Amino acid sequence: MTDRGLRHGRASLALSFGVQGVAFALLVTRIPALQDQYGISDGLLPAFLAAVPILAGVGSVLTEKVVARVRPGVVLRWAQPLVLLSLLGVGAGRQLWHIAVALGVFGLAVGALDASMNMMGVSLQRAYGRSIMLGFHAAYSLGGIAGASLAWVGARWDLSLFASYLPVVAVLLPAALLGSRWYTEGRSPDAGGVDSLKAGGGAVSFKLLLPLCLVMCFAYIGDSTVSNWSAKYLQDVLGSSEQMSTLPYNVYMVTTLLGRAVGDLGVRRFGAVAVVRGGSLLAAGGFAVVAGAPGAWVGMAGFTMLGLGLCVIVPQTFAAAGRLFPGNSDAAVARLNIFNYVGFLVGSPLVGVLGDAWSYRGAMLVPMVLVLATLVYARSFASEPARYGGGHERPHTADVG
Repeated sequence: MTDRGLRHGRASLALSFGVQGVAFALLVTRIPALQDQYGISDGLLPAFLAAVPILAGVGSVLTEKVVARVRPGVVLRWAQPLVLLSLLGVGAGRQLWHIAVALGVFGLAVGALDASMNMMGVSLQRAYGRSIMLGFHAAYSLGGIAGASLAWVGARWDLSLFASYLPVVAVLLPAALLGSRWYTEGRSPDAGGVDSLKAGGGAVSFKLLLPLCLVMCFAYIGDSTVSNWSAKYLQDVLGSSEQMSTLPYNVYMVTTLLGRAVGDLGVRRFGAVAVVRGGSLLAAGGFAVVAGAPGAWVGMAGFTMLGLGLCVIVPQTFAAAGRLFPGNSDAAVARLNIFNYVGFLVGSPLVGVLGDAWSYRGAMLVPMVLVLATLVYARSFASEPARYGGGHERPHTADVG
């Protein structure tokens, strides 16, 4: 694999992460508009919302089976257009069965997309011989900010969902298809030309993978707490204005982007274990600040800490799975990806139930404790065969930029 080919592969994969960030943000930020368009009651809405991560988990499982026969790049090449087209279908329908079908396709395609993207990211990081995984997830965060901004414009101009989605899909779909021409799956420097994802074989041990699965679940419980409850918490508990209550998630997304943009440098300098430990402590501190905040501005500071802390954990968890199972990282990533959706499903109702039964301040301490539990499993991020970072870097023949 030439240096130029790896650079092109890295850029095209970053584009895919960014496109996915836009698509997902356009869906989740327009949920009230979806309710109005389809007449979905508040009682029925949770079933529709839960269906997406559940089907995404199914899509991730199916992807593990499919990549045994075709490469992850093939899955990604077709899953991404399907996500965009199903998003357009969500905006185009009028009856409940329309959105049920569109969200079903969206969920399955998202699972395949998330799994295949991270499979390719793991393989490219191995080929580079240094940490680049956080950069891909930074592109996702940037796409999420862009998607949320486009959704705001659509709502501001009172556009229909279809009118909001159509121009975005019209731009992103051909861009994604064009970028897919340069998808590249890295080859291990020490595999003698054998694809590093298949070299060495070996089954994925769930016992070895379990600590990373728990870390992934805990991180997404924290993430879903912010995305689902930050606005309500700021307004109802900390007494902010309705306008100010919209800010925490935006601040969280911006700090997530900033943290991921510089996170790879931290991994190269200090190693993955130190970065994950630092991120976990910062995120737990953020939840503690939010839980004890006397007012809205202190709460905002806590959500800022959360973004900077949580942002490094998920990308490094995928990377650690690739290092633990260098001969079968496709399967490891696909199985690990399921716990992304488990955390998303558990996080929001967990905080809601605890908030109603106890208090929302107390409920914020639960994700704090779960994030702190990541410290127990931090050594799982230090697999000996491939330690990326200053003092840990493997020799490699060329710096591919």
